[in-house]
Amino acid sequence: MSTEFTEDGGNLGPPDGREFPRFMGPATFARLPEPRDVESWDVSIVGVPFDAGTSYRSGARFGPQAIRAGSRLLRSHHPALGVAPFHDQQVVDAGDLAVSPYNIDDAIVQIEAGANELLESAPRIVSLGGDHTIALPLLRAVNRKHGPVALVHFDAHLDTWDTYMSAPYTHGTPFRRAAEEGLFIEGHSMHVGIRGSLYGEGDLTEDAGMGFSVLGTQEIEVLGVTGMVARIRERVGDHPVYLSIDIDVLDPAFAPGTGTPEVAGFSSRELVGMLRGLAGIDIVGADVVEVAPAYDHAEVTAIAAANVVYEILGVMASNVSNVSSAE
Repeated sequence: MSTEFTEDGGNLGPPDGREFPRFMGPATFARLPEPRDVESWDVSIVGVPFDAGTSYRSGARFGPQAIRAGSRLLRSHHPALGVAPFHDQQVVDAGDLAVSPYNIDDAIVQIEAGANELLESAPRIVSLGGDHTIALPLLRAVNRKHGPVALVHFDAHLDTWDTYMSAPYTHGTPFRRAAEEGLFIEGHSMHVGIRGSLYGEGDLTEDAGMGFSVLGTQEIEVLGVTGMVARIRERVGDHPVYLSIDIDVLDPAFAPGTGTPEVAGFSSRELVGMLRGLAGIDIVGADVVEVAPAYDHAEVTAIAAANVVYEILGVMASNVSNVSSAE
């Protein structure tokens, strides 16, 4: 039995799981084709196996392969959005970037260069982390392609601290550096899911000074998923959007395999609902980070992360569908 990609509208997607068992076949995300299998593509999925920026549990370097394993459960049609994320657009798995596990400065340069190269081939990129340090070079690359973006950051933590142990580049500092470099649009960017303790009473004030608003986890109790989505959409307006999603935005009950877990997070259903609510928004790039499979069990976190990527691809496909309908 040989792998056969499904074809719809000229785009190649995963093999049909009814014909080719999902535990077999390519080790790519959702068993998607690689760049060598297609002439051109719209979205690059890329692994960034880097975790030298972690401050507590390490292990996110193994996140990309775990997310890919969890993605074998995905199917081609997204009934809630009415799109086919793997067929309405050509998606490929571009493999992993070669990143130094020893030198953070070198790794940041390598990630940015790798993302720049991929964005020359296709306009959108979805990265599988790796720890949250990778968001900084990815934002640099996306800015080079698309200009400044509205940043929507799903996370338990702000990640706008200045340094950790005098190190300026860590998984707790990427958005401080991004603010300093003007990589996101002030007044149109936000954190979603923030909760837990802080280092000082000035943390939130400093964060607001960088141009962020905060939509905490507890606010979903009052606003519901629909209200949270309305707040996000109002904040980003019609700007191109970069999504950065730390899997610890989910409660540890839904994502135990992560580096810095925090109680009282979103359920996987709530996060999926919020992502679906972004349908039609122009998402030009995204990352899903901090999956540390050594702390996972039964692939719970990896499967959640794979489905988050699927929802992002669904939103990207919904934008493609809207443009096609308008034409």
